[in-house]
Amino acid sequence: MRKKEPICPLLKKECLGDGCMFWVHMLGNNPQTGHDVDQWDCSFRWVPMLIVENARQTRGAQAAVESMRNEVIERQDRLNNLIAQASRRPSQIKDVETDSAGQIPDSRETKPQSGN
Repeated sequence: MRKKEPICPLLKKECLGDGCMFWVHMLGNNPQTGHDVDQWDCSFRWVPMLIVENARQTRGAQAAVESMRNEVIERQDRLNNLIAQASRRPSQIKDVETDSAGQIPDSRETKPQSGN
């Protein structure tokens, strides 16, 4: 019995193999098995594996965005609480020194202290 050759989905004829523009080399990991992939094949045959990998990467990005969102919400809640506390005690708010342009100086910039 003869081995059946794959049929090209575009030409509806036997696959041309490395003579075809859609014949590509795939190097990486199979997202379903984790095994290394180093293989030449028709790009149409790679589509299902690439869709699975794309879905996996999308889930990873979604998790990172959700984590960032949660962090932003937490910090915004802290800031809102501080502002609410400050508005309830205006007598404890001290005047803030500004420079000649009316800007609040950056607290990270320190003036050299005179020694001796």
